[in-house]
Amino acid sequence: MPLDAVCLLAAVREINDTAAGGRIDKIYQPERDEIVLSIRLMRGGVRLMISAGANAPRLHFIDAQRENPAAPPMFCMLLRKHLQGAKICSITSPDLERMVTIECDTTDEMGVQSKKYLACELMGKYSNIILYGADGRIIDAVRRIDGDISGKRQVLPGLFYHQPPPQDKINLLEVSSAGVAAAVYAAQDQTPADKWLLGHFKGISPLICRELAARACGETGKPMCELSRPERENLVRELAHLVEMIQTGDFRPYLLTHTEDGSVFDFTFLPILQYGNLVQNKEAPSFSQLFAEFFEKKSNAERIRRRAQDMIRTVTNARDRLRRKLATQRQELRKTQDRDKYKRKGDLITANLYQIERGARKVKVIDYYDPECPELEIELDIRLSPQGNAQKYFKLYNKAKTAEEKLTEQIAQGEDDLEYLESVLESIAEAENLTDLAQIREELVTTGYLSAKQDKGKRRHAKPVSGKPFHYRTSDGFDVFAGKNNTQNDLLTLKTAFKSDMWFHTQKIHGSHVILVCDGREPTDLAMTEAAEIAAYHSQARSSAMVPVDYSQVRNIKKPNGAKPGMVIYHVYKTAYVTPSEEKIAKLRAE
Repeated sequence: MPLDAVCLLAAVREINDTAAGGRIDKIYQPERDEIVLSIRLMRGGVRLMISAGANAPRLHFIDAQRENPAAPPMFCMLLRKHLQGAKICSITSPDLERMVTIECDTTDEMGVQSKKYLACELMGKYSNIILYGADGRIIDAVRRIDGDISGKRQVLPGLFYHQPPPQDKINLLEVSSAGVAAAVYAAQDQTPADKWLLGHFKGISPLICRELAARACGETGKPMCELSRPERENLVRELAHLVEMIQTGDFRPYLLTHTEDGSVFDFTFLPILQYGNLVQNKEAPSFSQLFAEFFEKKSNAERIRRRAQDMIRTVTNARDRLRRKLATQRQELRKTQDRDKYKRKGDLITANLYQIERGARKVKVIDYYDPECPELEIELDIRLSPQGNAQKYFKLYNKAKTAEEKLTEQIAQGEDDLEYLESVLESIAEAENLTDLAQIREELVTTGYLSAKQDKGKRRHAKPVSGKPFHYRTSDGFDVFAGKNNTQNDLLTLKTAFKSDMWFHTQKIHGSHVILVCDGREPTDLAMTEAAEIAAYHSQARSSAMVPVDYSQVRNIKKPNGAKPGMVIYHVYKTAYVTPSEEKIAKLRAE
């Protein structure tokens, strides 16, 4: 869902309680439309992330350090000039507006105390982050808006900052309860109740509008003209309760998940009852953690996918070409299975040379290969002698026989290449940061799917390739490592792991090599089970149940000469069937 003004207000109150009085220690801009403020507090430090992305504008604390570009963008350097070392006075949000203002005390170039303001407008595609001074003049913005983009409101350095024009809707905090009731009782149109609420009151999301309508009327889409007086009274009461909640700050951060598979569905500030038992309300410790859990994983996956588009396109095109080539080769291989007919015709022509005239177009012979000995008519080439026609059929036979051998080899090689490309796509999906992508890119250059010339431009500002595998710790204290890509898989299995460690991999399913570190101990059944679940989770079958996972000691795993990265063979193994759980795997993750 889009971040509504009520959730934003609740988050801002939490953030202000924590960050007010702190000093901005460092400023980063990991993405074009994202700013991270590292704030130093008396009791430690926090990182405040502000995103002006059109798909998910938001503001909340984050735990993980973001990867930053080697050269900071211009807006980031400008923020460092004006805000680094500044004291945060307050973080506020206007009532029921998707805006946040961070007020800072700082000093200018001459050492004079001054005020600076960071305006965070979190309004979908119109989102922006704007820095302006005490005189109200804009210093700069993440997105500059000139007259060609908007004729109503320009955002350019030197202009005075003005807030976006307010929506033509009722502010629940500025209207009396009698005024709200009058609006509800006067509504007599065909508009569904949830759409009417959305169109008349600002700051509340479609989800909350549906919830209020469902609580008042028993359904969300009932037209306003059909609402009975008791239903209208219920709706007025629900709106009054919402206003009281906002005024008192009695919010609760709820993450909505599907009951069936536990996937994240939505988030809000009050329990959602309209979906019955199909959706669960999971209360989060804070709104910042709620936003982080809802947005961060999805936005990180989107960011990685965006950065990896060229690799995905290259690998996908190579995979599709290979699939078409394999289909053609398999069709040609099927044709070679019928090659014995050429040898039979050559033998029959040779056996009847005495009765074949030169220049004949066809000949009828007795087919002594068939127990019935029927008469068989064979086509002849008039340009060849009878012996030449026999040799022609023998050549067709030998050609088909050779083709079968070559095609069999090529198909086997093609299937290995196809499996490798599928594993690379899975590795890209597993990538957590740009370092992981750089390692995959290097692997593709090594295997020839990306040219070094293509790679040079993409890696100009990339960090050195030194990605680390996933690290887990089982409930009883065993370390478990899972490779993020084929290069890490090879390093884990063939270089890092001891021969006595346990190796896990999904059976005939693309996934990570997983190593259970034994350290000379006998692995417990619990550790073996959890390692198998980790292997199932880091595979294409992560959403499946009863996933087959092969396991064996590392000493039994071999890599054939010339095999592509990540490809190994093993013959001594056992198979476990496990069902991976994302929540359980997350708890096992070691920092």
